Amino acid sequence: MDIRKVKKLIELLEASDITEIEIKEGEESIRISRASNSTPLAPQVAAIAAAPVAAVEAEAPAAATASEGNIIQSPMVGTFYRAPAPSSPPYVEVGQHVKVGDVVCIVEAMKMMNQIEADYAGVVAAFLIEDGEPVEFDQALIRIV
Repeated sequence: MDIRKVKKLIELLEASDITEIEIKEGEESIRISRASNSTPLAPQVAAIAAAPVAAVEAEAPAAATASEGNIIQSPMVGTFYRAPAPSSPPYVEVGQHVKVGDVVCIVEAMKMMNQIEADYAGVVAAFLIEDGEPVEFDQALIRIV
């Protein structure tokens, strides 16, 4: 595994609330842990998954109930971008109609730009995170109604 990838993983771990990450590439694997705890991993995972959702709800009270629309969530830890490049227009704007499979944003992880597609058809109602901000796994990104 490339040392630059390992360093990037460490940076991502330090920039987030995650305490441990494990990555496998083919036969190689690496596990990075922030602190050694005797607490089992399962309770930590549940707390980590619940924390970003609670933070988003606190910051954007109008976001995220099923009755208000469908939420596109981040499939990974990384950095959220609305456009493919800083000088490019955003993939979608509030009020724009999207179909299932339309690219709506990018999440950058380990220098890889991962296009995020709409899971739902509808109209973009709100962005639940600012462009360029770090995101956690399953964090709410966009609300579609």
